[in-house]
Order: sequence, then C-alpha cells, then structure tokens
Amino acid sequence: MIAANEALDIILANVRPLKAGSIPLTEAIGSCLAADILAERHLPPTDRSAMDGYAVRAADLAKCPRELRLVGEVPAGSAKRPKVTAGTCATILTGGSVPPGADAVVKLEETDERDGFVNFLVTTRAGANIRVRGEEVRKGQVVLRKGTVLDAAKIGLCASVGKAAITAHPRPTVAVLCTGRELRGPRAKVQPHHLRDSNGPSLRAALTSAGIRRIACGIVPDDPNILTAKLTAAAGAHNVVILTGGVSVGKYDFVPEAIRRVRARVLFHGVAMKPGRPQLYARLSGNRHIFGLPGNPMSVLTGFHELVLPAIRRMSGFDVESCHPVLELPLARSVRGKTSRAEFIPAKLVSGKNGLRVSPIETHGSADLVAGAQADGVFVVPRHVGKIAAGRLVQFRPWRPIA
Repeated sequence: MIAANEALDIILANVRPLKAGSIPLTEAIGSCLAADILAERHLPPTDRSAMDGYAVRAADLAKCPRELRLVGEVPAGSAKRPKVTAGTCATILTGGSVPPGADAVVKLEETDERDGFVNFLVTTRAGANIRVRGEEVRKGQVVLRKGTVLDAAKIGLCASVGKAAITAHPRPTVAVLCTGRELRGPRAKVQPHHLRDSNGPSLRAALTSAGIRRIACGIVPDDPNILTAKLTAAAGAHNVVILTGGVSVGKYDFVPEAIRRVRARVLFHGVAMKPGRPQLYARLSGNRHIFGLPGNPMSVLTGFHELVLPAIRRMSGFDVESCHPVLELPLARSVRGKTSRAEFIPAKLVSGKNGLRVSPIETHGSADLVAGAQADGVFVVPRHVGKIAAGRLVQFRPWRPIA
C-alpha cells in the first residue's frame, strides 16, 4: 500500500487539463480561465455620481447655506450633458455621468429644492461623491488572470468588461458504474438480501456540485463479461470512469480484471487509508482515467473527495496546488487513531468564541452513511499517531462549501 498523499501525487502527475475552448458566460460558473481577461474600456467609463443628489461646482459652496439655479437633470444611462456654470447646478441620479463644469455631487438629503432653485445646507469639496473615470480598472488592464476559477462576482466582472464568452477548460464527462448483484434502484422492490444503491445518487450529486454536467450512472451485476463491456463503453465515451465495489480481492471482485481487460495501466491498487484501503487508479490513453472505489458509502465519499475530485479539478484546469483544499483548524475534543493507516474521520464544523473548530462525529464504520450525512468533511489522523488532543490543529478536508 502507498500513503494517501503519494496516491494523490501519482494521480495529479498523470492527469492533464482538458483542451481549452470558448464557453458562454452563462455556463461559466466554476470554470477555470485559460486566458487573461482584459478590460475593454475604463471602469467606470466616465466620472459617475455615487448617489442621488446635485452636480455642483465645489467653489460655489465655499459658504453655506447657498442657493443655486437648477439647469437640468442627468439620470443614470442618460447622454444628457447640461453644463454647470457658476451659480448653477444639475440634478443627478446614482450612476449618472457628471456633467461638464461640475466637480462634486451633494447628496439629496443635504439640500432643499423649490421653484427651480436648490438651497444647499452644507459645504463640499471637489471630488466628493464622484466615482472617477477608470478608478476601478483602466482600459487594457488585466482584470482576471489565467487560472482563475470563476465565481458569481468574477462572472459579473467578465460581463462588465464585455465578455459574452470566456476561454476556459471544459469540465470532464464522467461515468459512474456501481457494481454488485445485491444493488437495487430507489424504486425497485427489495428483499432482505438486497441493498439500495446510495453510491450512484451520492456520486452524481457530488459531481454536479463540482460543476460536472455530463454524468452517466448505472448498476452493473457481478459478471466479468458484462462489467468489461460496460467499462469499455463508458471509457470510450467519457473522460473519467468511477467504479464502486468489486475492487478488492474477493471471489466476486471483478473490477481489477475488467480494468486489465480494457488495457488500462494500473498505477496503484491499495492506499494506507481508513476507510477505503482498496482504492485503485488506472490510466488509459487520451487523458482518460479510471477510479475503483470500495463499495461502502463512506469509503466511496472519502475516496471521491481525496482522489477523484482533485483529478476532476485538474482536468478542469485548476492549478495543482488548488486541486485539494485543506484547512488547518483546532480539534473540539481529543481522538484516538489507528497506527497502521491514516484515518479520515467524519466531522462537522462548530462555531465558538475563538472561531471554527472540528468536531468528530461518532460512526459505526465505513457503511455508516447516517454519520456521513451529518459531516461537513473529514479530518486526518496520520499514520503512527495514537492520539490527538483537543485544541490541536488538524487537517480538515471540506466536503461542501464553508459559509
């Protein structure tokens, strides 16, 4: 067996980002930029009012109260340019372009308008309440660097500089094959010896959360010929294939043999981690990858977040360093570990006066999806470490966004 960090290093050394292309901005959330985004013009493109009020010459309000004559109005989006001269002012709305001659904006609450004149109650200074042309970004400036992952604010920034589409790496397509003659779908009739398939829906949800849109899921019986045929078809149509169950050395564990039959190169089979020791990773030509995960739900989720999701992020263009985020946080209570394998213990994050802490969740083993449903992620008790005391920093791996 190899260590979990070694397994991840092997995967990331063999996975390449998919070829970049044009992606509509409406579909770009979570995408990784393959080219810089440049500003097409200054932002803001003109001097703009930061609030509703009146555009004035600051020199006219050196002493207040002072009355100025109203000469026009500038709503947001209007091309009107009423000239402000000595003794005059113009109504201006938030976002309106500051008219010629004006060098300040006085907010509405500090004035009193009546019969075409405005009485100003307070003095002001040049530049007050004005967003200066180009203060946010200058034309031609890089606003987002290659390698940036787009969130809602960055999507908005792209739109503000005129990008209807961006150059980014596409997300891989993924097939999920859950093996086992005992598995049944959620609507099927079940006998006591059957199990509902939770791994397929769980992985589909995790992949969807990661931005994967093309996902194929299916249940495959413990038959080497059927499994090989299904795996061949899946590997031919998708960038990544995830198999669950049948990956160990039992009589009906046919996944390793099926992977050899499709001529994939197995780079490791067995990781010193708990849960999930029989993890398998194999590579096919053409930047295609196969992951074999143990069948128990917590082993599947742990293997997915530790090994599969980083590979998917890398194929999506993420930098190697950002493929596997880890938080160092204090432990809420002490835990004891096993010394032979690194333990990945489900935990939730709890808030206290000193910030977030990692609270371990009691679990009944690698099949305990009830514990998994409570978890915000897992933390690691390294190999050969028998105990971690409360308050010590641990490596926490989030399974969902942290608010």
